[in-house]
This record gives sequence, C-alpha cells and structure tokens, in this order.
Amino acid sequence: MARFTLPRDIYHGKGALEALKDFKGKKAMICVGGGSMKRFGFLDKAESYLKEAGMEVEIFDGIEPDPSVETVMKGADAMLKFEPDWIVAIGGGSPIDAAKAMWIKYEYPDCTFEDMCKVFGIPELRKKAHFCAVSSTSGTATEVTAFSIITDYSKGIKYPIADFEITPDVAIVDPELAETMPKKLVAHTGMDAMTHAVEAYVSTANSDYTDPLAIHAIEMIRNDLVASYNGDMAARDRMHNAQCLAGMAFSNALLGIVHSMAHKTGAAFADYGAHIIHGAANAMYLPKVIAFNAKDETAKKRYGVIVDYMGIADENASDDDKVSALIAYLRKMNDDLNIPHGIGTYGADSYPTEKGFVPEEVFLERLHDIAVNAIADACTGSNPRQPSVEEMEKLLKCCYYDTEVDF
Repeated sequence: MARFTLPRDIYHGKGALEALKDFKGKKAMICVGGGSMKRFGFLDKAESYLKEAGMEVEIFDGIEPDPSVETVMKGADAMLKFEPDWIVAIGGGSPIDAAKAMWIKYEYPDCTFEDMCKVFGIPELRKKAHFCAVSSTSGTATEVTAFSIITDYSKGIKYPIADFEITPDVAIVDPELAETMPKKLVAHTGMDAMTHAVEAYVSTANSDYTDPLAIHAIEMIRNDLVASYNGDMAARDRMHNAQCLAGMAFSNALLGIVHSMAHKTGAAFADYGAHIIHGAANAMYLPKVIAFNAKDETAKKRYGVIVDYMGIADENASDDDKVSALIAYLRKMNDDLNIPHGIGTYGADSYPTEKGFVPEEVFLERLHDIAVNAIADACTGSNPRQPSVEEMEKLLKCCYYDTEVDF
C-alpha cells in the first residue's frame, strides 16, 4: 500500500493571496523571513486579509536562509505565548520550513529536534493549529510537501524532517510573489524544482499518481526556466506552477541522493565563509547522479522516458545515448543559469570561479564524514541505486573536481 497526500486546498493564480480573507479562526501567526515580503507589500496584504477574516494577528519575522534549530525553538516559544489557531508562513522555502518545525514544537512542547528528525515519526498535528503556506519562490515547493529542512549549525548538517503530518492544510501559489525574485534565486530555485521532478520520476517510490506530475513539471521547466531567468514574466508565472507540480510529485514519490548530498554538503564548509546554496548544489550534482543511477537498468529506462518527453534526443536513440543527452542538456542549462559544474569552482557568491571557496585539502579531509552522513540521509532510501560509502566518496569527488562518473 502507498499513500498520496496533498494540501486540502491549493489556491493558485494571480491574486490567490486574497484567499486568506475567508479563513476561519481567532488568531493567526505569520512567519516570514527577511525584508522582501515586507518591501513588496505582501506581508501587509496577508496581515490585512487575515484581520479582515476577523483574526488577531502576530508576526514572527527574521527567519534566516537555511533556518537553524535555534530559530525553530524561538518561533515555537512565540507560538506557545500567542496560541494561534492558524500558522501562516509566507516567503521562500526557509520561513515555510522553519514554521513547519515550529508547528510541531508548538503542538508538542516536549518534542526535541531529534524527535522531529525521526522519519515519518511525528505525532498527529492540528490539535492546536492549522497551517497555510504561501510560496514566494519557484523551487522548494514546501507549500505542498511533507518535508522541512532545518540546519544544525553546531554539526554543520542540514536535516530533513519528513512526515505527512507537516503537509500544509492550505497552499497559496500566487505568481505575483514569485515575480519579485532576484535573478540568482530564479536560477537556484528553478534547478531545485528540476531536481525534484527528475528524482521523483526515477525514485523507487514513484507511482501512477506521481509520474504525470513529475513529467509535466520537467516539460514546463525545460520550456520556461531559462526564459524566466532572463526576465520573461509569463514564463516566471508558469515556473511557479511547475515547481508546485514537482513538489506534489516528490512529496509522495520521495527523492534520491542528489538531495542527500546537497543536504550534507550545504553547511559543511560554513567555517570557510559560505554555504553551498541548496538549489545550486542540486544543479551541480544532478548530472553526476544521473550517470551513477543509470547503471541501474530501470532507472536508465526512466531517464530515457524523461528525454522523450523533453524532446532533446531522437526517440530511436539508445537509452545510453538518451542519458548522455540528458546530462549534456542539464549541464548546458547550468551554463545558461550561471551555475558552476563542481564544488571546486563554486565561488562564495555561488557563481563559477577558477578556484572555489572550499579548499581541496579541506574537502578531502571532510569527505568521509560527509559521505557517511549522506548515506544516512532520509532521501537515500528511495534512490534507485544504493551507494556504498566508498561509492559515495567517489561520487562526491566527481562533484568536486567535475569529473566523469564511470562506476
């Protein structure tokens, strides 16, 4: 038996934020990140709509990118004091992910962060509050997923929280919010969405319910991501839908080792002054993982189907040739989006550079531990080919030096 779970309601299209007017409740806490939602007026609109619905509103702001365990605990404390019956998270993946974890702690104050990280082990929520997610970026799709990513900075590790309990009750997918994204964010979130869709399609947990969502998302991203990056706002609007479809797919089909590796390398070199941004990490690692997974015959055939739908190779080509075409296409997309091909050339600003911010000797020194942590990641179990620690180390080296995967 398998399960397919989505938010009860998804409001989409321009002006969808107005759905907040019709919410029923007494108190709402809005969780938000830095200044962009305030700057562009969306925070004020959300607050106004909720007040129009008759609610008392409190704002918890300042949620940082790659939110920390400490921020989660601070937000949960604020919720325990205010006692909202609606939690409304607005912004990119970070405030929504953080608010999901706060929600768990709010409903179960004795729950530790370690408890939250037990895969599909969260107790029943909605005893105190319902959850609405309003996405402003076109990539994480956390507004429709059963996942949250929280960083433990003391360990330099990003942990995925995975449980259908944290799937939002309501998702608002309003493209007007996404039109405010800066160019770099368009690139990184877009490749995050592409990775979600590709990994969901080849995942061992794929199904007839997830495959159409994944494939259509891939087609849309192929058509619209680079145009969105280059300022086409109609393409930007379509990308906001595409990433949501990819999220619906992966929330139910799960992911693979591209995400395992991205989670475990993202904050691993923070002491050298930067993170490897999640979407950029996915973009760099995806071609390498496709080459690795394609040694599995079932995965190879499914990559071939992706290529057929994308229309980037002759339908009569061999599956091996189709895999090569997919890898080449994704690498060209990274070039078009100004994303590096490997950690060794990943600059602290995320742009390609001759010498990246992660020194080779530091990478090699931490390689084994990163590989062990990546294999233990919640996303590894549904990858079509299970790597050994030695293979994960080799794969990570390929991702550092941008060398071919031939094992």
